Amino acid sequence: MSRINFDLADLRAFIAVADHGSFSAAAAEQHLSQSALSRRIDRLETALGARLFERTTRRVALTAEGREFLRRARELLDGLELSMMNIRAVAEKMRGEVTIACVPSAVRYFLPQVLREYHAAYPGIVVRIIDEGASSVLAAVAGGEADFGLNYIGTQEPDIDFEPVLNEPFVLACRKDHALARRRKVTWAELNDHDYLTVTRASGNRAILEQALAGAAAPPRWFCEVRHVLSVVSLVEAGLGVAAVPRLAMPPGDHPLLASVPLVEPAVTRTIGLIRLRARRLAPAAQQLHDMILAMRQKRGRRTAKKIDAARKHKV
Repeated sequence: MSRINFDLADLRAFIAVADHGSFSAAAAEQHLSQSALSRRIDRLETALGARLFERTTRRVALTAEGREFLRRARELLDGLELSMMNIRAVAEKMRGEVTIACVPSAVRYFLPQVLREYHAAYPGIVVRIIDEGASSVLAAVAGGEADFGLNYIGTQEPDIDFEPVLNEPFVLACRKDHALARRRKVTWAELNDHDYLTVTRASGNRAILEQALAGAAAPPRWFCEVRHVLSVVSLVEAGLGVAAVPRLAMPPGDHPLLASVPLVEPAVTRTIGLIRLRARRLAPAAQQLHDMILAMRQKRGRRTAKKIDAARKHKV
């Protein structure tokens, strides 16, 4: 079956010409030039394979096919407008609660803008955020306490769907006045020459690092460990040492005290994804929020790709 190639704007242009019996009057109503309006009608007639108007120098009249299509076009647009009004009414009246489990370092990156838009669209729905470590986030989703989650573990769980949304590197967190702050990159071996802070083995981030550095000749020796990665960043800011942290754990923008430097040999990354119970169907309110987070990431990805392409063209 061939695809019918026209849009709602073409339908509105057609109805305007039929109502006014004039291309010039219809063009003025639709805020189009007469040539642009004619192109819309031509596209519609081509898609339908029928002439909709008889045109003479003195008047514009509907053909038999045009009169039949006018009735159907009005029904289509009226039905669409009614559906949109009903959906808007449902959104305004929708009540309930959505619970998200999210690792703290991802809260700032993923949620503020999405929650702002979500609350504007669904003011009657409350959102509860469980901001805990990776294991607790996974347990909240697996146990049904949270509708879905944002996490970097869960890919190996048979009952969990893991949809990747962001791949981020671990970076060196240090103060701007530190000796390593102005380096373009730092190797893991070099960290043994500096006071090194880390998270405990209860943290999923520690597990990722230990697995990635298992073959390293001299993995960094730590002198202080804490439970949460954001606490490590606070200790770095206080001048206690340096740390390897996910990039999202670092404050956005130009921080007055903190700097981040790429870590290499090896480069270590983690993947954050949306997680949900495979056997559980999300309620409409939760599904909408889930999809908005996914769409936000895709939109940011396209913007990043455009910036990279622009930078490459500039270099050329």
